[in-house]
Amino acid sequence: MAVSVSLINMKGGVGKTTLAAQLAHAAGRRGLRTLAVDLDPQANLSWSLLSPEKYVKHLRARKPTIVQIFEKYVPPTELSPSPQPHDIHDVVLKKIGYSSVATLDLIPSRLELSLTLKNPTGKERRLAKELSKISDEYDLILIDCAPTESILTEAAYHASRYALVPVKPEFLATIGLPLLARSIEDFKNENGDHALDICGIVFNHSSSYSDGPEANRSIKEVQAEARKNGWHVFDTHIRYSRSYAKAAREGTPIGSTSYVQWPVSREFSGFVDEFFQTIGIPPVTP
Repeated sequence: MAVSVSLINMKGGVGKTTLAAQLAHAAGRRGLRTLAVDLDPQANLSWSLLSPEKYVKHLRARKPTIVQIFEKYVPPTELSPSPQPHDIHDVVLKKIGYSSVATLDLIPSRLELSLTLKNPTGKERRLAKELSKISDEYDLILIDCAPTESILTEAAYHASRYALVPVKPEFLATIGLPLLARSIEDFKNENGDHALDICGIVFNHSSSYSDGPEANRSIKEVQAEARKNGWHVFDTHIRYSRSYAKAAREGTPIGSTSYVQWPVSREFSGFVDEFFQTIGIPPVTP
């Protein structure tokens, strides 16, 4: 059975999608059967993993996206003039990793997912139910969430065993953490049979400004909040590098990005090892 992890922070701009994409690449390259799920209507993870050209081509072909999981049907097309029941396997894009041997699949998103928020009744468990049909086909499921409290957040909770929280060390870094703590606690109180835990907070220095005295102060504030809630904080920080933005444009793992410096690649690999160990996935030689 797959280990399901949602990447979530109620505060935006923390580099969550970049981290999700790079974790997905790293898992796929290490031979882990990996499914990346884009649960953000902005679909940035889909763009990053597919490339803008392939993603636009996918939408123009009117192929299924995560929207069909929530709406439970595939809309009419030129080839199929009436609505059709969806099959989760039809929504999954297979082997979209950087190399031919990468075992990485994707459930893409699209902007129309935001319409789900207008009529959310009864939809909070649909993602979990659909993923349960294919969970034995994967070792790891990574869910990239939107930075907001909504039906999509609850859907991610139902579909996840763990939550990974990227935090950018800057002023107001802790602003979303109390809200996240209350959100998860409320969910667990209402769903007593569901095990959902924060597997850790990772400091993601996603801009060149996240350094210096203010960053150090923010790190201490986050660590204090983590101790208060009993949350793990990862030892490895993901330091800022322009190579991460380049990796998103190129659709590459950080280690295969053009002109990436070895310390950047090595540091991220160290975080991946620490992350896998924390969620109980045995180390795999790249």
